[in-house]
Amino acid sequence: MTRTLRILYIGLFLSLLLGLGGWSLGSFKSFSTAADTSVLNGKWSKAAETHYDEKFPIKRLGTNLWAALDYKLFNEGRPGVVLGREQWLFSDEEFKPIANSQQHLEENWQLIQGVRNHLARQGVQLVLAIIPAKARLYPEFIAGAPPVALQQQLYRQFHQGAADAGIFAPDLLAALTQEKQRAPVFLRTDTHWTPHGAEVVAQQLSQAIQQHSPLRGEPQRFSTENQPSEAYNGDLTRFLPLDPLFSNLLPAPDQLQQRSTAVQQAKPAADGELFSDSQVPVALVGTSYSANPRWNFLGALRQALGSDVLNFAEDGHGPLLPMLKYLQSTGLKDSPPQLVIWEFPERYLPMSSDLSEFDQQWLSQLKSSTAADESLASANPKPHTPIQATP
Repeated sequence: MTRTLRILYIGLFLSLLLGLGGWSLGSFKSFSTAADTSVLNGKWSKAAETHYDEKFPIKRLGTNLWAALDYKLFNEGRPGVVLGREQWLFSDEEFKPIANSQQHLEENWQLIQGVRNHLARQGVQLVLAIIPAKARLYPEFIAGAPPVALQQQLYRQFHQGAADAGIFAPDLLAALTQEKQRAPVFLRTDTHWTPHGAEVVAQQLSQAIQQHSPLRGEPQRFSTENQPSEAYNGDLTRFLPLDPLFSNLLPAPDQLQQRSTAVQQAKPAADGELFSDSQVPVALVGTSYSANPRWNFLGALRQALGSDVLNFAEDGHGPLLPMLKYLQSTGLKDSPPQLVIWEFPERYLPMSSDLSEFDQQWLSQLKSSTAADESLASANPKPHTPIQATP
């Protein structure tokens, strides 16, 4: 290589390096930290480094390009999503085998029965709302391999286990399957249900509760208003990192019509009760299906039941952790409701949960707890047959 070519090569390399560096510095226009972030302890520099790394142009270009190749050539996304027909996306948690699934099934089932027994000792009825998997409701949009055998049988076995253990668990699959012919009950690009699907479940639960253990007290009236529909990119599109360079390849956004529910006619307070505490007869515990206001499941439940509902659901923690927190709460101890609705997506049954924040001795006692009284024992007429993980 001649001296002139060498100088030209070095000049081009430096120009490219400086150009990319200058381009990436533009990302600091959007950089911000909390007001209490200190420079002295290194937190500010760490935040700046993380922000720069995420916005680095070459990284973004490489990520987008690789994702576009996977998406167009192999019809695949990042681990976490399964691509279906007609731009439908599914969580891979509803398809793949799970390590040590039999152990997790047994431990989780022991906890479920322990929760029922703990509530029963305080005179509280448990209503287990098992949410069917999206892949179960919309198998016609599955493009590749179907869910593994364990996932295919999970909903039926979950319900059978609940029936054998005397746990009240209304069937929600039939109502959702029938209603999906009229309107979508799950979002196409999201893990979760639509507000319409949440309403269907709320109405089905209300009908079952009224037949099994009607709520006491005077019903309240609620009204629901529909908001204008808006384009919504579901949580599963995060596993398709095509934005911004190839955002035109992403599935079309869902049209999400949010709803809001408010009490229409509050019951007037009786004389001397103006400042008294009134017991709310229903508590809701669960996952983001219940915690996220986008789906309005809480509002739909209030309207269907004709009752106020306290919501203890949490986003991103699965169904077990929020319930265990609720069992240890002062709210349950001081003012137990008439019943607790436990929203429990079926896919979580064979999965492990991080319960390290709880006392392990207490968890062991919960798993080994027995029926509190004869009424609970009579609701459990036959021994429980453990759910088996099918290979």
